[in-house]
Formats: sequence, C-alpha cells, structure tokens
Amino acid sequence: MTQPLSSRLPDVGTTIFTVMSALAQKHGAVNLGQGFPDFDCDPALLDAVNQAMRDGANPHPNQYAPLAGVPLLRQTISAKIAARDAHVYDAEQEITVTAGATQALFTAILAVVHPGDEVIVIEPAYDSYIPAIRLAGGVPVPVTMTADYRIDWDAVHRACSPRTRLLIINSPHNPSGSVLQPEDIRALEALAERSPLLILSDEVYEHMVYDGAPHLSLAQSPALASRSFIVSSFGKTCHVTGWKIGYCAAPAALMHEFRKVHQFNVFCVNTPMQLGLAHYLQDPQPYVQLPQFYQAKRDHFCAGLARTRLTPLPCAGTYFQVVSYAGISELPEHEFAQWLTREIGVAAIPLSAFYQRPQERQAVRFCFAKKESTLDAALERLKTI
Repeated sequence: MTQPLSSRLPDVGTTIFTVMSALAQKHGAVNLGQGFPDFDCDPALLDAVNQAMRDGANPHPNQYAPLAGVPLLRQTISAKIAARDAHVYDAEQEITVTAGATQALFTAILAVVHPGDEVIVIEPAYDSYIPAIRLAGGVPVPVTMTADYRIDWDAVHRACSPRTRLLIINSPHNPSGSVLQPEDIRALEALAERSPLLILSDEVYEHMVYDGAPHLSLAQSPALASRSFIVSSFGKTCHVTGWKIGYCAAPAALMHEFRKVHQFNVFCVNTPMQLGLAHYLQDPQPYVQLPQFYQAKRDHFCAGLARTRLTPLPCAGTYFQVVSYAGISELPEHEFAQWLTREIGVAAIPLSAFYQRPQERQAVRFCFAKKESTLDAALERLKTI
C-alpha cells in the first residue's frame, strides 16, 4: 500500500519546447522552435575554459566554487553592469552566479514569495514563471499585453492589491520581441512610488536590442534597482545555452535572502566554466557586438519571410521573430504549429503556450539564432505554404 501521489503541479506537462523539438526530429523539420543557436561559440571561450581546468595557479579549479560564484566573475559582472547602466553592484554582497537564468528566476521567487502572496505576471510569459510561483505557494495574477505587445500599465495598476508581493518584468521580451521604452520605466517608477512590491526583471536578452536602441535595464533607475532582482544569462550572451550559467544582481538585503535559497538549491555553479567566462569577458567586444550580429540574422530572416505568406511582426529585441498566419489558416496556434512541422517541415512555437489561459492571436514564434544556411532552408520550405 502506498499513499496516492498528489502533484504539486497538476496542470503541468512536458514543455512546449520539448514537444515541438521532438516533433521536428520525428518529421525531419528545420527546428526554429526551441531557442538555442546551431552555431559554435567563440573558440577563445573554449580555450579559456580548457585553460581554467588545467590551471595550476588555481589549486582547485575543478572543485566546488564559492557559493556566490568565482570572485573574478562576480567582479566582471559588476564592472559590465556599471559600464552600461551606471549602477555599481557590490561583487561580494550583491551578485550571485547561478546555474542558468531559470534557476535564478526560480530562486528569487522562492526567496520572497510566501503562501498566499500575489505575483503579477505579464503575458505572454516565459513558461517557468507561473510554476515557480505556484511551488512557492504564491498566486499568479496574469496581466495581458496590448495587441502590439506593450505592457498595459493601467491593467497592472488594477491588478495590484494589498497581497501583491512581486511583479515579473521581461525585456527584451520572450516571445514577442518587444522591449521596454522610457515611458515604461517612468510608469514602473510611478507604480513603485505607490506600492511596496518587489520586482523580478528577466533581462537574459539584454545584449540583443536592435536598430540602435539601448537596452533599458532596471539597474539604470535607482528607484527600481533598490527593489529589483535583475537576472541575465551567459548562455544567451555567449552562445552556450547548454552550459546553464547565469547570474542575479540585487541589493544586499534581497541578495541575502536569495542566497539562503540558492545554497540549498544548487549551492554553487561549475567552477572551470566560471573561471573561463571571467577571463574571456575581460574584453567586452563579444557582447558589445551582439546587437549587430543578431540584427543581421533578423533582417536576413525577415527579408526571406517577405517572400512567404507569413507576416513578420515588429522585433526590437531577443532572437525570436513572431509571425502572423492570419489569412492563411484558421487553425488554433497549437494545431497550426504542429501542421507547420509535419507538412511544411519547419518547427515553430505557438504563442498560446505562453499564457496561463491560452489566447489565440494566430501567431507563432520562430528562433533566428541559427546559421544562415539553416534559416535559408527553413525559408525555402515556408515559401511553399
């Protein structure tokens, strides 16, 4: 006899990314669904990690790192943020290296959300937010973006209550590709003046903002930085998503609570890769050049889409391109994405998967972080629709 198992996440199944990647493999489709590059990272980064593994100057390069991360990497992160955002985080007390950005998001939520607390989530939203909130005992409160994927600040104000504990912001935004504008920062500052809520800012695509626009990090606003966890990802920045290394920056009081959870979650992160990243990123050029690198891919892909029946929507950031298939099919997004994979041979992600209560906008998301040959192969197939 055993007790019946009661799931902590009864409504959660296999993620849409895994489902669509498996379908792509089954049908030999070009996989533009899951968000990872199909090209190699800079060989200099691999050399830096390889050197770190063999570095006799460091007596324990392949043993546990400090809980908060290798000091040189935390110092490098602090310098990177200070150079762009003019906000200095103390590397010792205010920065923690994490096992990917998703772990940082999860840890921040567990650190501050108590049972019954409400957490405002802007939808469409990355799929890890709501399960993490529920595991913490919190209550997700979704606020839907406008038709052009802007944050509806009036709706955010209406969603706030005495039980609101946290607001999750994501810019550049996955899946829509929109980015925060100065008026969004002002609106968020006004909200912060009226509410004691904390903010979790998911900025993993911070170095992928296009057309000459700057990335507006919450670190640039003293009023917002003072109450925010800011999360980013070396996997996205350095084309090494499989390494699962990211970081969180926050004021010391918030980081103190963050590290309490972090130490019992993963304790620390891969030591030689931290050392390799720390040395590699002493030169900022690899991430300074990213906007031009990915904008070229975006423009190439959109030029090809112009020769299809799909309509690309504006993409100001990330490495995702949302397209509308209105006028092509009346299928729901999930079914259209499956049809596209099976019959056309290109995998995409339905935007409905990014909502707590699925909404249909006849739109799917492609990832253009691919070799040009991969994008061209996909575009040739998409022309047949």
